Amino acid sequence: MPPNANSANIEVKICGLASPESVDVAVEGGARYVGFVFYPPSPRNLKPAEARSLTERVPLGVHRVALFVNPSDTDIDRVFAQNQFDMIQLHGAETPERTNNIRARTGTKVMKVIKLAARADLAAAAAYQGAADQLLFDAMAPKDRTDALPGGNALAFDWTLLAGAEMALPWMLAGGLTAENLAQAVASSGASQVDVSSGVEDAPGVKSPDKICAFLAAAAAI
Repeated sequence: MPPNANSANIEVKICGLASPESVDVAVEGGARYVGFVFYPPSPRNLKPAEARSLTERVPLGVHRVALFVNPSDTDIDRVFAQNQFDMIQLHGAETPERTNNIRARTGTKVMKVIKLAARADLAAAAAYQGAADQLLFDAMAPKDRTDALPGGNALAFDWTLLAGAEMALPWMLAGGLTAENLAQAVASSGASQVDVSSGVEDAPGVKSPDKICAFLAAAAAI
């Protein structure tokens, strides 16, 4: 059985939060990380001022994460001018050099997303040792969908690709997770941290308080 498969205290990140209610429900339900998206094509995208009213609701001890996709320095500066974050999530094609540059520029921890479709894709993770503080493994966007986003497509991948994998950095599992499949995903992958966005929505960008609560409860029950 993969390491951590039966571990308690699975840490959860609820990503793509865009309303005060969803932030409050995530925090009160025990989320360890809360994510805010700054990527205009996404239905979860926020303007810096919108984000500020949400991030200010997050108490100490809960990590505020800013998600970017191939951001410019200007993109990052515009968001950070009005907000404070504990971590940046890079969900695009950022190189290790660019990742480290963003970390140094902002003085903020960085979580780099690695897309997986086959075991060989795990090799990309090694290059980010020393450049990132955490990794997040997600499904690759489908090539036959012109509307596919870099993440949040409700797509899962073969979780066993991560079973027994040795990582130099802490990592998180994402991609098509729901309250119903979470236990199996953790058992198959050995994940001790998980990230959900579309799996707790009623529609793209519309979070469901009930689904957030159910997901957090499922994590607590593992």
